[in-house]
Parts: sequence; C-alpha cells; structure tokens
Amino acid sequence: MATFLAVPLKQTYEVDVVKPFRNFIQNTFSSANPDEYNTAISEFHKLRNLTITKSVDKHESALEVLYRYYDQLTAIENKLPVAENQIRVQFKWRDAFDKDSLFSGKNTLAIASGAYEKVCVIFNIGALMSQIAEVQNHESDEGLKTSAKYLQQAAGIFGHLKDTSLSVCSQDPTPDLAPDTLNALTSLMLAQGQEAVYRKAATSMKEAMVVKIAYQCSDLYADAMKLMQLPSLKELWPRDWLVSVAMKQAAFHSLAEFYQSVVAQKSKCYGEQISRLKHAKELMAAAATRGGMCFNFKNEQGKIQRELEAAQKDNDFIYHDKVPDVKTLPALGKLAVAKPLPIPEKFSTSFTDLFEKIVPIPVYDALNTFEGRKSQVTNMEIGRLREQTTLMNGVLASLNLPAALEDVGGDKVPQSVLDKAQQIKDMGGLQYLDKLTSDLPELLVRNREILDECIRMLDEEEKSDTQLKEQFKERWTRTPSASLTKPMREESAKYKNILDTAIGADKIVQEKYNAHKNAMSLLSKPTHEIEKALPSSGSSGSVSGNPIVKDLKKMMEEVEALKAEREVIENELKESKFDMAGKFMAALAADGVVNEEMISSQELDSVYGPLRQQVVDSCQRQDMLLARIQNTNTQFCQSKASNQTGAQREAMLKDLAAGYDGFMELKGNLEEGTKFYNDLTPLLVRLQNKISDFCFARKTEKDELMADLQKSIARQPTGPPPSQPQYQQPQSTRQEPPARPPPPNFSTAPTQNPISVPSSTPYPAAPSAPQPGYSGQPDSQNYVSQTSSSRSRPSVTNTTDSSGASSSWGQPYGQGGYPMPAMPSAGYSSYNPYMGGYQQAPGYPGAPGQPPYPAAGGQPPYPGQAPPPQGYPYPQQQYPYQQQGYPQQQWR
Repeated sequence: MATFLAVPLKQTYEVDVVKPFRNFIQNTFSSANPDEYNTAISEFHKLRNLTITKSVDKHESALEVLYRYYDQLTAIENKLPVAENQIRVQFKWRDAFDKDSLFSGKNTLAIASGAYEKVCVIFNIGALMSQIAEVQNHESDEGLKTSAKYLQQAAGIFGHLKDTSLSVCSQDPTPDLAPDTLNALTSLMLAQGQEAVYRKAATSMKEAMVVKIAYQCSDLYADAMKLMQLPSLKELWPRDWLVSVAMKQAAFHSLAEFYQSVVAQKSKCYGEQISRLKHAKELMAAAATRGGMCFNFKNEQGKIQRELEAAQKDNDFIYHDKVPDVKTLPALGKLAVAKPLPIPEKFSTSFTDLFEKIVPIPVYDALNTFEGRKSQVTNMEIGRLREQTTLMNGVLASLNLPAALEDVGGDKVPQSVLDKAQQIKDMGGLQYLDKLTSDLPELLVRNREILDECIRMLDEEEKSDTQLKEQFKERWTRTPSASLTKPMREESAKYKNILDTAIGADKIVQEKYNAHKNAMSLLSKPTHEIEKALPSSGSSGSVSGNPIVKDLKKMMEEVEALKAEREVIENELKESKFDMAGKFMAALAADGVVNEEMISSQELDSVYGPLRQQVVDSCQRQDMLLARIQNTNTQFCQSKASNQTGAQREAMLKDLAAGYDGFMELKGNLEEGTKFYNDLTPLLVRLQNKISDFCFARKTEKDELMADLQKSIARQPTGPPPSQPQYQQPQSTRQEPPARPPPPNFSTAPTQNPISVPSSTPYPAAPSAPQPGYSGQPDSQNYVSQTSSSRSRPSVTNTTDSSGASSSWGQPYGQGGYPMPAMPSAGYSSYNPYMGGYQQAPGYPGAPGQPPYPAAGGQPPYPGQAPPPQGYPYPQQQYPYQQQGYPQQQWR
C-alpha cells in the first residue's frame, strides 16, 4: 500500500483588515464612498478567517476556500496594496515545520505585505494538496490519479515559491520558505507523484514501461534525499521523513530490477533474470534496513524472494544458464512521467472579485495623471484667452471706450458706466470682494497648519527610527523610515509648492485690489453719487452723428462678440469628456502596464486640437481688431472738442472702466482661490490621516520590536566572571560531626553469644517502623558475627582530624548527607528504650533457642514495641541533627 509524506500547514493569526481597508479607500479614492464597500471588506475579513479554520480539513472543499482567498489577494493586489507605506496590515505566519506549540517559539515572521500573505497562502495550498493526496484510497485507480494530480501541482507550487519567496520577504524568511527547503519539497512532491503513477502503472502497463517508471522514481527519491540531507535542513524535517525517503529510494530501485527480471524471463535470459532478482533482493534488504518500522514493502520483498527461488530452481534443473554479474548488465531506462504543473492564472473556477468597482491602482494613478495633464492643457488655453481679453480690456479702458462714445457732455453718466455699476451692485459690490479677501488668508492658514503637522509627524517618526537604529545598530531590523515615507514626503512637497505658488498669486490679487479699490467703491454706490463724483463737461454738442463714432461702435460690437465667443471656447475646454478608464484597463490587461503618457497624449490631441486652433484664431483676430480701434480712436479724439474739465471727466471714466474690469477679474480670481483652498483641505486631511495611521502603525511595530529586543538583551549572558583571587576566597565553614568511637570490626570482633547463621538463611529485612535512637556505644554482644560464608560488610575507614579525634567519614552516607550511625550499642533495651543501661532481653528473635530472624516482608523484628514520642530525645543521644531515629535503614 502506498504511503505519502504530507507537508504540514503554516499557521497564522487573526488580523483586522476592516479599518485599514476602509481608511485607505476613503483617503485614496476621493470619489468613492467607503460605506459602499463595507460589505465587501467584511466578506474579505470573513474569508481570511475561514482559511484559518477550514484549512485543517483534508478535503477539496478546504482547498476551494484557499483558492478563493488567494484569487482575491491577486485581484486586490493592484487595487488595495498592502504594504508598509500603503495599507499597513501585519500578516504574521508561523514556520510550518516548527515543532513548538502555536503560542511559543521564535519561528514566526510578520510583514506588512500582501505579497508575503500570498506566498504563505499558496504554500498552504501546496501543503494541503499533499495532505489530500496522502489520505486518498491508494488501492483504487481514481485515488492514485487524484494523488498524482495534487502531488504534481504541489511540486509546481513549491518550485514557484523557490524562485519568488526571497523577493517578497524584506527580512530573513522562516525556514520553510528558504529556497533550499522549497527545492527539497519540490523534489519530494515530484518523487511522490512519480510513485503514484508507478502504483497505477504496475497494474495495467507492460513490465518494460514499469521498469522505467520505477527507476525514475528511485532516481527522484535519490535527488530528494540528497537535498533533504543538507546540513541546514537535516534537523528541520519530521523524524521519519529521511528514513522513509531513503527506504523508498532503495525499494523502487529494487522494484525496477524486479520488473526488468520479468522482462529478461520473457526474453528467455534466465541468467540475467536471476542476477537482477539477486540484486533486487539485496536492494530490498537495504530498504528494510533503512526503513525499520516504516518499511512497507514486505509483500514485494516476499514476492522477490519467491521469484528468485523459483528462478534458481528452474535454472539449476532445466536451463543451466550462466548468471552474469549485475555490473555487466545494461543500465535500466528512465521515464519521467510526473512533472511540476504550472500555477494557473486563477485557482477557483467560481471566483468573483469583491472589489470589482475599484479600479486598479496603476489605472487609478494613470487617471489622476491624465487629469493633471488635462487640467494643464485646459488651464493653459483658458489662461491664454483670459490674458488676451484682459489685454483688450486694458487697451479699451485706456481709450475710454466705449464710454467716450456715449458721453454727450453735461453731468449725465454714460449708460455703459451705469450698466457696469449695476452689474457690480448685483454681484455684491466691494463688500463681496472684501469678504472674499478676508476669508482667503484664513483658508490658507488652515491648510498650512495641516501640512505643517503632516511634515512634523514624518520628521518625528524618522528621527525616532534613526535614533533607535544608531542605538541598536544591526539588531534594529525593520525597514528604515526614509524608504517608507518617500511617497508621503513627495506628496507633502507637492502640496507645499502649490501653497507657495498660491501665496504668490494672492499677493498679485491683493495688489490689483488696491489699485482699483477706489473705482470699484464708486461703482458700488448709487447712481446719484456716481454723477456727483464724475466731473461735468462743458461741451453739450452731440457726436452721435459723426461717422467715426459709428465705426467705433461697430468695432465695440465686434469686441463683445469676440468675448462671447471666448466664453464658449472656455466652456468647451472645461466640459470636455474622456473615457480613459476603459482604455487604461485594456492596456493593463494587454501589456501588464499602463503607458499613460502615450495614451493620454493621443486622447488630448484628438479632443483639444480643434479648440486650440480656435484659441489661436481668436488671438489673431483680436490683434487686428485692436489695431483698427486705435487708429479710428485717434481720429475720434482729434475731431472731439476738449477742455481741462473734459480731460478730467475722461480720465475718471477710464478709471471706472478699468475698475469694472478689475472687479470682474478679482471676483473670478478670489472665487477660484476660495474654491481651491476648500478643495485642498480634504486632500490635506486625507494625507494627514494617512500619515497619522502610518506613524501609529510604526509606533506599534517599534514597541513590539523594543519588547523583543529587551527580552533578548535580558536573556543574553554578560559573560563568565573573572577568576577570583586566592586571598578573596572564603574560608571553609564546614562543621565536622562530633567524634565517635570506631565501629566494631565485624570480621574479627568476638561476641558473648555467638549465633551461627547458615549461609542459606536470608538476611533480615529492615524494619518498616522507625528505629529508636542509638547511643553510639559499640557492644559486640548485640551483633551477629558473620563468617566468610555470609555477606560481607562494607568497610569503614577511620580518619583523624587535626585535634586527634577520630571520625568515620569513610562509611556510607545516610539521609541528609550525614554519615550513617553505628549499630545499637550497650545500654539499649528493645523493651524499655528509655532505660539508661543495656540489659540483654531473653527470648528476642535470633537468640539461642528462639526462631531465626524473619525474612524480608515478614513481621517487625521487635514485636509489640510502641513507637517513641515524637520529638522527645532519647537518653544518651549524641546527634542533634537526627532526633527520631533513622527510618528505613537496612544493614547488610
């Protein structure tokens, strides 16, 4: 029966993706409503949690969950980029081969990277495929076919990871994602896939083909064994993996030789058959030795043995064919059937993108860049039109046209001046401009404060990171702030330049306001005040019948027509529509990248080309018209009678005309400036939120890394202490036990009542009850003399200290490390332990005429003896460190 090795799954931890995803959508896609994506974000969060719980099932339904999650990660890779400087979500994964528990150990790696999450998920897909292949019914063709398919897919996955794992890990990867590990897993999965094909082929294909498949299988297992035995990987694998791989390498070589012997038999090469069977037997024996308890080729081994015996018997009695040396036989062929399968573009056949409405970031960036190009072209062409219009208004104002044509003298105000004054009043007059002018600095200050706060947070975070990097040096392993904050700093610098440019433009607007303030103020007043302020003219003659006046009026009509035409061109430039999202998406799908510059240039030229030509024509017509007006106005001034009062009146009418033009220009500029600052504020707030989230995530990461560093520093030993000088070493404070007399010599000491104990009599066991205290006085009458035929006593070495007292340090040690005491001495009675002198009690066990000592497990040697009071010292007791006797001691 086939048995396969299954790769364990990587384990991960739950993370919160709802808030980071929502904040990114809100801060990045200005036109998107985050509430519309709450369901999609929640479904994504549930899908990830489902991969954690469902992947433990060794079933294809669990694979489908991993497929959907991996495809979703691929789909949002260009839409919701998870990175340290984008959506900062720390994905933490554990080493698949880590033998510690889930909540301990160091083989974990956490990186804020969607690519790292994809690598870990696809690793689990390959691991789960191997587990599903392991549990298939390998007795059926369908089970073997399924196993072969999944093992080849797993080989393709691990081979893909071998080339890509290092590129997505900003730190050293866990051991399971190291290229050497993935290379070994690729070879192992491929060998097992070939084995599954062999199992199926052995029952349905010819022996010559089975030989090649089996020998290729042995060769693949040899490659896997070589890679798995690298010094850096040898301790990584489960205990039985190397044993199993080494066993299968020899076993499939043996099977290849066996099937080749069948081929030789059919070719009537009986000697070759026997030689190959012998070799197959040797190889299978080697496989059994390597495999030990894991050996599962016993049926094949028995079959080889039976075939060898039958072949030898037939050859000895019938064929008598010479048996060649196996080394002289032709080499076996190979056939690589199992191959690593490529990773499909989509694993799941029923996948639906949860964030289908969000365009990919490259497309979104291309759209933003296009909008910038479009705005640049629009503003440039509109600016040219407005510049020419301002120039034309200035020339007409200097000529006092068309007011001079309507001025018939006297105290009346020209109708054109009254119309302009009424327009200014309808728009709010000078008070409206004053309000816009006073609001503009406040809006500027608000935006400036937000931008300064953004720059301050970035500076503080980078300063903190730099200080910690200088402090911990190479141990500070996180990504430097400078590389992460570069896009945010560039964005901040862009907004800073915009504000600086706006400040310069505001100064120009203020200068224009001061230049025309008096004229605009007069035009904002009632008509009678304008008449009162305007000097009267002494001439009362009418110039309305002058042909020159008619020509000038006709030219003024052309001026108004030109201005109306420019308004239409300006509106067309502003309202031009482009469908660039579809074009950018098509380019991304076709080429994998978006060539925004080329596509944008083509579209802008096709739409704005005709409008640009209209702007050029309008400017040329204006130049020709102004030349005609200036020539005709010269003739008009010569024919018009004037005096000093008339000159003052004409100068004021020119100022009023210039004031009207200035009011209209300032009103447009201030309204655009107000709208600009109001539109800039939410952009700066989004930038501030993004930087704030980034700094908070970096602070959290810093705290975690600091905690890990503190633990590692605290655990790290400072080194062995220096050797202590001799004079600093303390004097020994060890107390010698009180001196006692030497113990009796059991081999030679005479006894008053010698008892002969036969050698066959068992030595008495130690009493279970605590023994009473001993006086320490030797008494040969209480000891049984033991002859050479009995058990020998341990020898006792007597030493003499510096004071001349004898101590027995050579005898065995008892409880607490103190020397064992001497046997009971004179003055002790087993019936009265409190009496001062010792009197031999007649009838004690072992005495002459009494039964011998009981064997081990019998009754206590002192029947009827009550235990002494606890803690009460016995008379003549000399050892204060043991007041309740010596429990469980045995004297042999």
